[in-house]
Amino acid sequence: MLLLNGVSGIAVGMATNIPPHNLCEIVDGTIALIDNPDITVDGLMQYVKGPDFPTAATIIGTSEIKKAYETGRGSIKMSAVSTIEEIQGGGGRQSRTAIIVTEIPYQVNKAKLVETIADLVKNKRIEGISDIREESDRDGMRIVIEVKKDANAQVVLNLLYKHTSLQVSDGIIMLALVDGTPKVLNLKECLYYYLEHQKEVITRRTRYDLNKTEERAHILRGLVIAQASIDEVVEVCKNARDKTDCVQKLTANFALDERQATAVAELRLFRISHLEVDKLNEELNELENAIADFKDILANESRVLEIVKNDLLEIKRKYPSERKTEIAVDFSGDIEDEDLIPVEQVVVSMTHSGYVKRLPVNEYHAQNRGGKGITAHRPKEEDFVEKMFVCSSHDFLLLFSDRGRVYRIKAYEIPEAARTARGRAVVNLVQISQDEKITPIIPVKADAEGYIAFATRGGLIKKTKIEEFARINKNGKIAIKLNDDDTLISVQFTTGNDELMIASKGGKCIRFDEGNVRSMGRDTAGVKAMKLGEDDALVDMLVVDENKDVLTVTTGGYGKRSRIEDYRVQGRAGKGIKAGTFNEVTGNLINLKQVTDEDDIMIISDGGTIIRMHCDSISRIGRGARGVRLMRLKDGLVATVAVTERDDEAETQAPEEATPEDLQEGGEDSANSEE
Repeated sequence: MLLLNGVSGIAVGMATNIPPHNLCEIVDGTIALIDNPDITVDGLMQYVKGPDFPTAATIIGTSEIKKAYETGRGSIKMSAVSTIEEIQGGGGRQSRTAIIVTEIPYQVNKAKLVETIADLVKNKRIEGISDIREESDRDGMRIVIEVKKDANAQVVLNLLYKHTSLQVSDGIIMLALVDGTPKVLNLKECLYYYLEHQKEVITRRTRYDLNKTEERAHILRGLVIAQASIDEVVEVCKNARDKTDCVQKLTANFALDERQATAVAELRLFRISHLEVDKLNEELNELENAIADFKDILANESRVLEIVKNDLLEIKRKYPSERKTEIAVDFSGDIEDEDLIPVEQVVVSMTHSGYVKRLPVNEYHAQNRGGKGITAHRPKEEDFVEKMFVCSSHDFLLLFSDRGRVYRIKAYEIPEAARTARGRAVVNLVQISQDEKITPIIPVKADAEGYIAFATRGGLIKKTKIEEFARINKNGKIAIKLNDDDTLISVQFTTGNDELMIASKGGKCIRFDEGNVRSMGRDTAGVKAMKLGEDDALVDMLVVDENKDVLTVTTGGYGKRSRIEDYRVQGRAGKGIKAGTFNEVTGNLINLKQVTDEDDIMIISDGGTIIRMHCDSISRIGRGARGVRLMRLKDGLVATVAVTERDDEAETQAPEEATPEDLQEGGEDSANSEE
């Protein structure tokens, strides 16, 4: 009952704070304990998921729930349920983005919450809110928080979670009196002592029913004796002076004791004359069977527990109740029982505005080159997909921001979404500043060794030991010192003995030994990677694999494969060599990858369309050629390219044939390799 209703209180030197729970879950857990007395707390948590509050809301994370159920003490984080919606403005105003709060944490005062938000806006501790309205009615709670046009609603919501009671933590202390002594109980002990109490209740109830039944049976036996000599009994009663004399004569003349004789003496005359022996014997037999059953219950604990079980099932049938409070994964890393999360290959993608999602890689079936693709994202207007890669769901993801900071989460902490969904704002996953933006994201194994190489748009490169990024707090740490107007364009893992290749949007490419870049600390800017021409900038970097071809892809959807030998090794900081022929038709170089015949590539446009194709369908031609059309664009330009494992379930679609112009070499350039 303490678990169902919840209780809180403070005494001298001790306190209790037990949250309410779901009736059906507690019944199921108690029955599980009856069926298996050796069940563990983990086993009980298959039935009792966690607290269930009448105000619903969301509990974030499971580890503290498990801790409280195992030790009797813990702390849970409760969060309001909110959505971000577009609402129509009144008075002819344009539609606005609003945060709609429909559920708040348990014991949070709604009026006080609205007042607190208003004070924070007034004191400019939270900016970006234009209006707050309380629109709750008989249909439920509804708090509307309008967001200014130039503000990010997700950032505003994060600030509200941080500074208001939209997200609160509450301690759990499962302390109760056991046989008059205060004791902190775990979940199993709570249910065990409840069953002990119920066994005592059933035993007392059965013993009471047994006594009442035996008393009634005893009286009936006396009535049967009286019926057998009904005329004599009537005569004795008629000649008696009073009730006491009547009882004494009945006990003296018949085999009746005082209680039986009293019952016979108190019967009305018409009932004596109409007593039916068969009915008396039938009722007596029923009572004797009931007496035998009551005695069997008192003699067998299993019968008592069966009664408790049936009573609980009847309560569950009579008062069915669905869980109101959702238990969500803690995106800050509070994930419990990681082995329960399947290890699978996933595609992680992020839009320019910072919306990220993951999807199993098999959602994208292969098509032949030149196809139109399928819709992979439906971003908001003026947004487009900017980053996409394939990794394991259990890999760590290092998220690098345009300010040179790095954050770390697990791949499965990124919410899975439908193929056409926009995803979740990355600001909800890591604690970045309001004007900070995540740029490169790379997966990393937990036991990875080596270096992380950084390339910036302005032509700089540096590498740092991976051990520098082993421990990263929620608010991140510095990864690279960036110069003004410079940004990260690529981050790669290296062993220390690799060759690196970088490319610029103007189509120049340079390959050099990693040893030309010395290891540096995190808070450094790096050294020059390649001499860039006017208006040129780096677009991609890769770690050279001698067994793979080089794939170049342009913003216009053109691409080709070239042998790695076509790109000679130079010294760092040279001008580079031509990576192809680029013009108004092909567009600028956008990505540089390495592939084999056993790979697939996924190309995604800034309009959200994606195409997947086998690499062996892409022509292998000279380094200076223009290449063939890989994707017929219908909604903008190519935004990014990702390489994944081959999928042989190809859709039938005729590839676009290469023209002589596509295969024509643009001529060798005479680029220097000067340091």
